[in-house]
Amino acid sequence: MPRLPSPPAERDAVRAWVATHLGHLTCEPAGEPVPASPVRGGQAAADAALAALDLTGYAARRSEVWPPERRGATRLSPYVRHGLLPLPRVWAAAGDAPARDRAKFRDELLWQEYARHLYARLGPATARPLRFAAPVPAQPWEREPWPQDMACVATTTAELHEEGWLVNQTRMWLASQYSVRAGADWREGAREMYRHLLDGSPAANRLGWQWAVGTGTGKVYGFSRWQVEKRAPGLCGTCALRRACPVQDWPETEAGPRVEPPEGLAGGPTDAGPRSPEVTGEPDAVWLTAESLADTDPALAAHPGVPAVFVFDEPLLARLRLSGKRLVFLAETLAELGCEVRLGDPVAELAGRRLAVTHAPVPGFARRAARLDVVARHPWPWLRRPGSGSLRSFSAWERSAPRR
Repeated sequence: MPRLPSPPAERDAVRAWVATHLGHLTCEPAGEPVPASPVRGGQAAADAALAALDLTGYAARRSEVWPPERRGATRLSPYVRHGLLPLPRVWAAAGDAPARDRAKFRDELLWQEYARHLYARLGPATARPLRFAAPVPAQPWEREPWPQDMACVATTTAELHEEGWLVNQTRMWLASQYSVRAGADWREGAREMYRHLLDGSPAANRLGWQWAVGTGTGKVYGFSRWQVEKRAPGLCGTCALRRACPVQDWPETEAGPRVEPPEGLAGGPTDAGPRSPEVTGEPDAVWLTAESLADTDPALAAHPGVPAVFVFDEPLLARLRLSGKRLVFLAETLAELGCEVRLGDPVAELAGRRLAVTHAPVPGFARRAARLDVVARHPWPWLRRPGSGSLRSFSAWERSAPRR
């Protein structure tokens, strides 16, 4: 596959670039314009978002939903997901926040790190129930899993599809409604959310769904009207079903019985990558992955003057069918980096090159790197480097994961 032209920086131009070169891989119907999120990609946008971080009141307001001006969520997650803001940098930025807000915010960062540890060890097994079977609704649900005549669902799914970002509270609403209430397969719901979320990752997205539907903890998150009235006051008053709310009461559904956990959940090795750079030769290219796209990427910083290359993984994208807005975010990021951009199978596109790369904590990276000539592998910037302890729960992990 020939090298693609460099993505442009201007928003409409980058949307056209994605439509031309990647449009056949998106989930949007053919012929429709490529969507774009209000959240811009790129290091400049990431740095500006972090510079504007104000955690005052975060603990009290992080779960507020509607109207949007009541929210305390930071919207840093798309930049964290793609390595534009590594977790240690974000952790440090919270240092001067009020104690309660700092503690709550850092707890959320640790949850992200836990998700990465879990995925690095278990890989595709995170799509299996971790400890309990999926819930079976106590009452049959005769409607679609996300009914659009429910104002809470319609407002939330519109934000998912149009903006590609949700506060954590509404992610739990949608997951619980989809599987705990409606009894639909949680993995299908997780895939739909993953297609659209700018911060979508198999690690955090799957873990969030497993927590909400009880397959990870044995306790379901029960979505009901009470949460909507508390977190989105006034929204129920706009709903056509306000006098016949299908989620008026707390659901009676419980998690299913215990299942055999995936191998490694209780303990085992995790491929954390090198502790220090492993260099066996001089690279002629820096391989950038979607996990690490900062202009301070360790491999990029260690090899100034060596050209960088990013490969849109065509076989993978053809399976995932992500929303175009996710690809616009990536293209904006690549436009700032000014790197070589290619489309195809990364192993084929990078064959014959001596590569420097930053270790990525995802199984797909390990498979591809093993088939390429990686002459310089640089450490991943862990917040807590993985150990071999239990990953059965967040609290068990917190006790066993080595401190920085």
